[in-house]
Amino acid sequence: MQEKLKAFGELLDIMDELREKCPWDKVQTNESLRNLTIEETYELADAILDKDPENIKEELGDLMLHMVFYSKIAEEKKQFSIADVLTTVNEKLIRRHPHIYGDILVNGEEDVKRNWERIKQSEGKKSILSGVPTSMPAMIKAFRMQEKTKQVGFEWDNKDQVWEKVEEEMAELKEVIHDNSDQSRVEEEFGDVLFSMINYARYLGVDPETALEKVNRKFKSRFEYIEEHAPKDLEEMSLKEMDALWDEAKTIEK
Repeated sequence: MQEKLKAFGELLDIMDELREKCPWDKVQTNESLRNLTIEETYELADAILDKDPENIKEELGDLMLHMVFYSKIAEEKKQFSIADVLTTVNEKLIRRHPHIYGDILVNGEEDVKRNWERIKQSEGKKSILSGVPTSMPAMIKAFRMQEKTKQVGFEWDNKDQVWEKVEEEMAELKEVIHDNSDQSRVEEEFGDVLFSMINYARYLGVDPETALEKVNRKFKSRFEYIEEHAPKDLEEMSLKEMDALWDEAKTIEK
């Protein structure tokens, strides 16, 4: 524990010094850091998918620095300090885990999630969906909203019912395409298909964002193989020729 406290204290000291002496650090604001923090978060997400412990460690450090940076700016404005930040999250964790720090009994993970949402509501949250950030990527947002509404019983009984909904939405999409409906209708029905597929992924125990990113990486790897092994410019190749190289890439992966 002492080693951890020492390391965190050293980070706080470095932040104080950088804020005082470094020309770049001195002029940063919450707004200027925001996009950098988002970028660091995605870099951590990449490291996690790569299963790279050293890179995960480094990216966690970068994010920790950002948390300390925001707290330092707030302290300068006499708004709050890093101690306030940590105290707030400590109190929240204790309050929202009454099965650990109180006398509430739970029977598994789902009970914990339901209790968490009930406690959030009792804390003054106007909607069960109020904790889902507006700027969150759409696929992750859809998944999170579906997870949250599940906690109050807004949920299909089984995955077969969900798949029926997927098929229903796909049929509606085909209909508006066939009828040459305006683009806004096509967009709406396409969105419904995506939303229902994300919901189906939950019932399969699949994280749709992670699944899609793995497919993105696979597509990128195979297409780069085509680029690397193409006997001539891609514009001069037929789809059949490129497909042959695509199949080679698939074989190498296996």
